[in-house]
Amino acid sequence: MSLDTLLMPFQFPFMQNAFWIALLVAPPTALLSCYLVLKGWALMGDAVSHSILPGVVLAYVLNIPLIVGAFAAGMTCALLTGYLAENSRVKQDTVMGVVFSGMFAVGMILFVAIPSDAHLDHILFGNMLGVGTADLWTAGLISAGVCAVLILKWKDFLLHAFDPAQAQASGLRTGWLHYGLLAILSLTIVATLSSVGLILAVALLVTPGAIAFLLVRSFGRMLVVAVIVGLASMLGGVYLSFHLDAAPAPTIVLVLTAVFVAAFLRRLRVTKVASRGAGA
Repeated sequence: MSLDTLLMPFQFPFMQNAFWIALLVAPPTALLSCYLVLKGWALMGDAVSHSILPGVVLAYVLNIPLIVGAFAAGMTCALLTGYLAENSRVKQDTVMGVVFSGMFAVGMILFVAIPSDAHLDHILFGNMLGVGTADLWTAGLISAGVCAVLILKWKDFLLHAFDPAQAQASGLRTGWLHYGLLAILSLTIVATLSSVGLILAVALLVTPGAIAFLLVRSFGRMLVVAVIVGLASMLGGVYLSFHLDAAPAPTIVLVLTAVFVAAFLRRLRVTKVASRGAGA
């Protein structure tokens, strides 16, 4: 394969924007994935991403920025889930399943009932090759804010995720940390809306953290490894999608899945070697 062929993806403006959105979206999703994995909130990311659809449709109808409707719907899902879990005998994961499926169904009905120029497949699966300047600015500003909060308050979020009772005993405002993390989750999903869409966003919010969890033992290294994995997978997925003539978002998810399988196999091998050494 010639050098011109290898560098061809970088010559097109739509591919350049796809690379840029990957660079902007990967760090916040990777950092957040570490907290979601540690806290056991993987389903929460899925719930919030699906529940954003009615907010997007209503924002289109009201002629307001889609980011406003998406964020409002995401926070509604998160707050409603928390309220129902605390005031009923139903477990939180069950409540999340009921809430996000119900909100997603409402969004689908509204989308069909209300004529619009929006493409449902772009909302659900993203449109990285159609990313514009406004999308880059939105993703960049959200990414900067989310990364700043997660990095500056990483110890507080870590303690709250690992042991909420100890966090409260230490004088931390656990309520602020809890709902702050939910707000950050909603904002991050909004940032990924134009790139990977609602359905595939959960892969970015879970897989990098899961891979880092398999590879390292300290949380500080887990954050670094997750960001590196997220950046490499997103950029590599976009690049491969051009040569494979495939959609970028699913290609990114496949790359992340392949890396996860490799990390899992490596972990199994290390565990077997350690058990043999202990047995000897």
